[in-house]
Amino acid sequence: MSSRPGMCVARHPEEFSNQQGRITIPFQRVTIESLPDNVLLDIFDFYLFTGSLRWLKLVHICRRWRYIVFGSPHRLDLQLECKATTPVREMLHIWPPLPIIISDQKLTPLSGDNIIAALERHDRVCEIDLSFIKSPLLERLATVMQEPFPVLTYLDLRYSSCYGPTAPALPDTFLDGFAPRLESLYLFAIPFPALPKLILSARDLVDLWLSSVPHTGYISPEAMVTCLSALTKLEFLTLRFQSRSSCPYRGSQRSPLETRIVLPALTELDFQGVSGYLDDLLARIDTPVIRRTKITFFNQDIFGTPHLLEFVSRAATLRPFKRVRLYCYDNIGQIELHPIDRNYGCPFLRITVLCHLIDWQVSFLVHICNQFSPLLSSVQSLYIRSQYVNEDREDDMDHARWLEIFRPFIALQSLRIKPGVVPFIAPALQELTGDRVMEVLPALHSISLGNASGSAARALDQFIAARQLSGHPVTVQSRIPRNNGR
Repeated sequence: MSSRPGMCVARHPEEFSNQQGRITIPFQRVTIESLPDNVLLDIFDFYLFTGSLRWLKLVHICRRWRYIVFGSPHRLDLQLECKATTPVREMLHIWPPLPIIISDQKLTPLSGDNIIAALERHDRVCEIDLSFIKSPLLERLATVMQEPFPVLTYLDLRYSSCYGPTAPALPDTFLDGFAPRLESLYLFAIPFPALPKLILSARDLVDLWLSSVPHTGYISPEAMVTCLSALTKLEFLTLRFQSRSSCPYRGSQRSPLETRIVLPALTELDFQGVSGYLDDLLARIDTPVIRRTKITFFNQDIFGTPHLLEFVSRAATLRPFKRVRLYCYDNIGQIELHPIDRNYGCPFLRITVLCHLIDWQVSFLVHICNQFSPLLSSVQSLYIRSQYVNEDREDDMDHARWLEIFRPFIALQSLRIKPGVVPFIAPALQELTGDRVMEVLPALHSISLGNASGSAARALDQFIAARQLSGHPVTVQSRIPRNNGR
């Protein structure tokens, strides 16, 4: 390259070989100014691929580059970015009328004016991404955003509960109730009772994320299904209520003859709430290409989810489950179901209950395993882990309940138990002697115990000895490799 900016010069000739010998073809001196506009445009397009806002550097090089850049705003995806610290009115006066991105993750009480100034150009705003919004600013946003935003494709508003117990609700006239080009909608801890009306107009929606929904933003399963019925392009659906009280489900009014809606593109579903709400929702939808389902229940005495198994079984993407993971932590109980063609990082189904007591967690796992017993009959590997659980709590539960968990796993070959949960499982397996030795886990070939010791290890030794005498020995591994845990 030459030492002069804007010029490319070959320092060495290029040599080619043929049958007669070498041919030397010297390079000619070429400057970037000699490149035609279409070649420069291709170069600019490649340069902006990693960040469309880098065009600001290009237009300051020379008048010709500025002409090329502004002559192809769609090809180069030119946009203006407005932050809370951006002098918006001055910037909008200088530059051409390009689409506007409004983005800021560090809003302060004094940062709202520039954001509001950008929102006033509602006909040009294509993306809005604002976090840590306080109540006064959210009210101002809701007021100025009652106009239509015809080119808006991305909307992400997040309210922090540390700024007040509940965010003010968005009005029915938010976005004028119409978002024809919206593709992604994210709301965190912001109530929006009129959301179903808006969603009905957003037929291009691909990602709908409603998290920490407060009680003032409750939407019934019936209303949710009605608005979802229009979203044939929806791929990701998240509906997470803030607490059990924010999901005041009162029972289903669904007719047995009601036809389920089909969400043909939905691949991921993430729900947090009460089991009755979820069951009502799942009874009304079909998701033939679903690939991942995450469910979190608030602690409750009854987990009524008769339609959950049907929902999972209807998925055309369902493959036989070969691996299952169970977790008992200090604040959750959890089960993960992995098909044979998935790695451990991406289960097809994850179900979690939020509770602190180990016996409640085990009761939840018993319920889920019994409910999914038809799909667990092919599982070959079971991994069980607990954390922050100790032997002082061993007497708080009925150990025989673990046998109820194991009962559906009739094809299980490998059982891996982390040390923290061994004190709870060992007494249950110890009971499997004599005629009961093959009562559960009849196909078990190997068991990993981690660093089990003491009375729990001795109890497991009795189970191993009983299996040996029955003619169905189990190989014992004394330690679980570290990379098998989380």
